[in-house]
Amino acid sequence: MTSTSTPAPDTDRPLETLRIGLVSISDRAHAGVYEDKGLPALVDWLGRAVRNPIDWQRRLIPDEQPLIEQTLRELADETHCDLVLTTGGTGPAPRDVTPEATLAVADRQIPGFGEQMRQIGLRFVPTALLSRQVGVVRGRALILNLPGQPRAIAETLEGLPQASPPAPGIFAAVPYCIDLIGGPWIETDPAVCQAFRPKSALRAR
Repeated sequence: MTSTSTPAPDTDRPLETLRIGLVSISDRAHAGVYEDKGLPALVDWLGRAVRNPIDWQRRLIPDEQPLIEQTLRELADETHCDLVLTTGGTGPAPRDVTPEATLAVADRQIPGFGEQMRQIGLRFVPTALLSRQVGVVRGRALILNLPGQPRAIAETLEGLPQASPPAPGIFAAVPYCIDLIGGPWIETDPAVCQAFRPKSALRAR
């Protein structure tokens, strides 16, 4: 399938607001043992990458599967987020239950997101194989599990364009995925992340 970049924005037509749910999942950060760094890292990267106005919905919760499921359902079904990103809780430890909670609320799974996240991580450490991130759709919300560390969050979303060979980041595929599930048109800043869509999906604003 031939893909190309999103056309240059037409400033006469404003972009729709993108509602993004951010969920940091950590027992110790929730208890105040240390400062949560996942939510600020997500806001920083997305704020630079996305040109749409953003309505942020932030949650900091412990590693409890029923609570994670409840939070994801609330963000998708009641708050009507277009995109929900979680950070933390994706390893093999007994308290790491984010993937199980995400799959429990899913209508459909999109395996490519998790596969590419692990491919990016493997450029740095062999233990990236232990990461169990998943990507799913619930209704009109795309839900993605991300790593817990700020640098890994940025690398996963943005990719490694200077690497040899380059490793595409997962966010390049997010705007078109949200198109397909009925969400708003998303434009990105190509200096941070170049969104890709098939030629047949492009539109002038």
